[in-house]
Amino acid sequence: MKSAPLQPPVRDALALPRRPAPSARRLAWGLAVAALVLILIGLCAGAEGWSLAWREDAGLILAIRAPRTLGALLAGALLGLAGALAQGLFRNPLADPYLLGSAAGAGLGVVLVLAAGGLLGASMGLAAAGALLRVGLVGAAFAGALGGMALTLALAGGAGRPMTLLLAGVVVGVLLGALADLVILLSPEALRGKQVFMLGTTSFFGWPGVAALALALAVTLPPALLLARVLDALVLGDASAASLGLPLPRLRLALVALLALATGSAVAQAGLIGFVGLLAPHLVRRRAAVTHGGLLALSALAGGVLLLAADIAARSLIAPQELPVGVLTAVFGGGYLLWLLRQQQVAR
Repeated sequence: MKSAPLQPPVRDALALPRRPAPSARRLAWGLAVAALVLILIGLCAGAEGWSLAWREDAGLILAIRAPRTLGALLAGALLGLAGALAQGLFRNPLADPYLLGSAAGAGLGVVLVLAAGGLLGASMGLAAAGALLRVGLVGAAFAGALGGMALTLALAGGAGRPMTLLLAGVVVGVLLGALADLVILLSPEALRGKQVFMLGTTSFFGWPGVAALALALAVTLPPALLLARVLDALVLGDASAASLGLPLPRLRLALVALLALATGSAVAQAGLIGFVGLLAPHLVRRRAAVTHGGLLALSALAGGVLLLAADIAARSLIAPQELPVGVLTAVFGGGYLLWLLRQQQVAR
């Protein structure tokens, strides 16, 4: 009597398709072409409108427009990647990168540095304090974002229970937001700087910031793609994923660490830009049927395209003045989600 065939190993059960679906390939090519076109437009878009005189504006392009354009693309890619990780980790299409206390932690870090800068300005002069602030804000936002997520993990007792982790993130967000408000009451001059940070901006990008974002993307994207099979297994439920032999608590912790690093890097350079991380995975899922490996890569590309398009619109709509890029992403992203909800109601 023949024995029953052995079940395939975990790596075969979770194996990704060797070739992406045609819809995914078309979407990837479309996003890549859109990114290249937007990069060229970004190099032409300046404070006085669009200019094609690249020889005359070479210094301006290299010093201001090029780092701002590439920085917006990279920051959007990190937010898109973080959004796809958050939605896969919590199996919730409404999850966004700021869900685990990173936004409130970054805001608190920025407020503390701004308040300290006000005190230093009175003692060591405005010029020295301003130089310190330019360096300290980026580090404070990054440390605050990572610290907020670390506090959420500590409060939840690890990443093993997603619902507990989610509730802990809500609690940490409220707590750190209240602390930031308390600091503003004691140091009102920090309010304006916090508002700029909360609205999000791409106007301060320089080549060091671009290098930091590129390094963050290079560090987070490859491991995220390697862990994409874990997200595919989590779709089946925790019991089914555990039956495949996956150490879920440790793998979830690794996913949260990647989410924290991607979110913290983007927030440190561009502030709190909303809806990019939420919207990018939605757009990918509506256009292509992909597993989480394709979703993570395409969401990163879609996030970069979305933020770069918003950045170009922010500097062009009312030039020579600029709009906060976070306001545009919130308006267009919120409008798209409202339209999507309306379409679903009509379909019923």
